[in-house]
Amino acid sequence: MNKYIMLLMVSLLSACSSTPRKPIPDDPFYAPVYPDAPATQTAATGSIFLDSQASSLYSDIRAHKIGDIITVVLMESTQAKKSATNDIKKGSDMSMDPLFAGGGNVTIKGVPLDLKYKDAYNTKRESDADQSNSLAGSISANVMQVLSNGNLVIRGEKWISINNGDEFIRVTGIVRSQDIKPDNTIESVRVANARIQYSGTGTFADAQKVGWLGQFFLGEWWPF
Repeated sequence: MNKYIMLLMVSLLSACSSTPRKPIPDDPFYAPVYPDAPATQTAATGSIFLDSQASSLYSDIRAHKIGDIITVVLMESTQAKKSATNDIKKGSDMSMDPLFAGGGNVTIKGVPLDLKYKDAYNTKRESDADQSNSLAGSISANVMQVLSNGNLVIRGEKWISINNGDEFIRVTGIVRSQDIKPDNTIESVRVANARIQYSGTGTFADAQKVGWLGQFFLGEWWPF
């Protein structure tokens, strides 16, 4: 009994220590990157537009440098289906003719002594699993790093407060400049090493979680 109590205490302590950090708004990991303002020398030309502003009128609006913003269009859809059928049949049939001795059948109280045995076993099991998920929407992310091959590392989050809880969407990944559309958007299916998280915090989200004691009984540490 003491062994099970010690095992319970160890599993509870390990579960508490491995509990992931609760998501919070303005997480420093998702903080935007602000590019350094380039040092420019403004020459008096008599124009009301700066040279940098004039050139931006004809430049590509697609994200290509650190601090730029790119819109990720979420088009995630997954579907998994599994079916299994097991059919097992087994039968046994054995018989022995009446024993013959002394010129006649051997009997017990007038009943011939013979043996007949028949056994049949049939079992069939079926299992089906069908799961599908979809996520649609959009989220704007910052370009955090420009790799040597021109790929962009993006990261961003969006928080929405509804009633007494918060919902958030987070996205990280790597995109190719060639996959960015002229309107500065990219489909989520074209984000490499994508990490897309849609969840929530608050009373409604906590009500859907399993308590620590329930996690123990449903986990691998429960010996029964």
